[in-house]
Amino acid sequence: MSMEGLEYALPEVKRGIFVRLLRYMLPYRGKVILSVSILLMATAADVFQPILIKIFIDGYLIPRHFPEQELMWLGGGYMALVVFTAGLNVVQLLLFQMLALDIIQRLRVELFDKVQKLALAFFDRTPVGVLVSRITNDTQAILDMFMTVLSTFIQNITVLVGILIAMFALDARLAIYCMFLIPVIIGIMILYRKVTSPIFHLSRQRLSQLNAKLNESLQGMSIIQAMRQEPRLRKEFGEINEAYRRVRFRNTQLNALLLRPLMDGVYLFTLALILGYFGLYSFSHMVNIGVLYAFVAYLSRFFEPVNNMLQRLNFFQQAMVSAERVFQIMDNTDAAPTQEGYANPEIKEGRVTFEDVSFSYDGRTDVLQHISFTAMPGQTVAIVGHTGSGKSSMINLLMRFYPMDRGRITIDGMDLRLFSESELRRKVGLVLQDPFLFVGDITSNIRLGNDFISSEQVVEAAQFVQADEFVRNLPGGYHAPIGERGATLSTGQRQLLSFARTMAINPIILVLDEATASVDTETEEAIQRTLQKMRYGRTTIAIAHRLSTIQDADLILVLHHGEIVEQGTHQQLLAQEGLYHKMYLLQQGGSTEINRA
Repeated sequence: MSMEGLEYALPEVKRGIFVRLLRYMLPYRGKVILSVSILLMATAADVFQPILIKIFIDGYLIPRHFPEQELMWLGGGYMALVVFTAGLNVVQLLLFQMLALDIIQRLRVELFDKVQKLALAFFDRTPVGVLVSRITNDTQAILDMFMTVLSTFIQNITVLVGILIAMFALDARLAIYCMFLIPVIIGIMILYRKVTSPIFHLSRQRLSQLNAKLNESLQGMSIIQAMRQEPRLRKEFGEINEAYRRVRFRNTQLNALLLRPLMDGVYLFTLALILGYFGLYSFSHMVNIGVLYAFVAYLSRFFEPVNNMLQRLNFFQQAMVSAERVFQIMDNTDAAPTQEGYANPEIKEGRVTFEDVSFSYDGRTDVLQHISFTAMPGQTVAIVGHTGSGKSSMINLLMRFYPMDRGRITIDGMDLRLFSESELRRKVGLVLQDPFLFVGDITSNIRLGNDFISSEQVVEAAQFVQADEFVRNLPGGYHAPIGERGATLSTGQRQLLSFARTMAINPIILVLDEATASVDTETEEAIQRTLQKMRYGRTTIAIAHRLSTIQDADLILVLHHGEIVEQGTHQQLLAQEGLYHKMYLLQQGGSTEINRA
């Protein structure tokens, strides 16, 4: 039975997936060759053991001839083969497991690297729990295949070939009869494949749903407890968990029916045929007891590797389904926008221009329509509008998180698409409404892996945004540990650290996405003073929630349903008494007395 035959018999997915997995072994071909060589030697030693028993029975036991020295050599040889086989099996098992860990480490790193390069649109429609499941659970299933299934298949196929050769050497005619077992075995594998493949696909889907619900519940635990949603979430999680249990139980039922019991029936039927053959043969010829023993022993050994492979089919099918899901991500073409061309322009002045920009997330509904404006170097341009007006979409395009749809964005007269990723991220600083902090310490969260930022520059950035005082009051100061998402810090402290992170790279263009929307008034006043310092001498694009924070902006853009309906300074827009005027009145509590001085 060849690996090609097994590939056909086992997975109900594209054969290219199995071949693609095997390609991951190429960088470790030396370790593969060594592992397979040791495995083959162990298999040969194992297959040769019944031959020694046959020699003992026919050459010594039947004729009652017991020369001490020869029997000691024969017994010693047999024990040496047993020990040699056991030792080699331990070594090859260790080598295959090391190989599997190396391969999966590489695969996981490649998968994680691919995920980081995917467009934000991919994450908009893919639950985080599903991605976590593919990076962890699915790669673990592939690890099980490399660690146990692959070595088992190679070893047992080699054992089967060796057993068939030994059978032909003992009795060619009976060996030919035994060859008919191979199509029966392949037929059982094909049946198992067809019956269980849909179950495995459904099982992985249910597991992804389970992880997605778990991730969502843990991230929203404060809302769940505040809104007393524990019973509802418990019920939903229980339903998904029960669906996953039913699928796995169905898989267990099929394994119990199609694997060992079915093969045991085939084995007993074949054993009865062989014993019947030798029984009939004994009526007319003398039966060689050693040959009979060897054939029965080889038959038992023939079905043992088959049973081993069938038991591993469960892991194999899971691995193939998991690999298919992993490669779906690896082959995803929805990549984040990257540099086009090789011009490598530099951002020197910071002049930002939107030229008739229109954009749609789904290709049907425009969230931005014909946006045109220019932010001159050193100017502050504020973007205001009701929820859903397209403010964040403008920032997403400027940061090149999404590919341009129609129109053009330029920086210093050069198309945004021409800038390298490093140049764009180095010269354009972004501060979000919800600052994200990583597990680590204060310094690592300000530096963010940028080795060019020294410890002195970290402190200077914190001092510049007025974060130095609270940082030094923390236990450990700049080395104070930060938990997941900075949960131990206040919203204002997290925001100040995000300011320091941005200022540490000293950007030419500053992008603020409602940086004060989630802080209290007192904290906002302190942050506003910091923002004024940050904006000085830099081109600033700011999304504003509170109009009081952008009254000194050089240009205010008022968005409505994705269009710029008004633009001008604070005083000019108030004088127009349009949408901006209404928004301002609402935030002032409906007062009609507006200071226009």
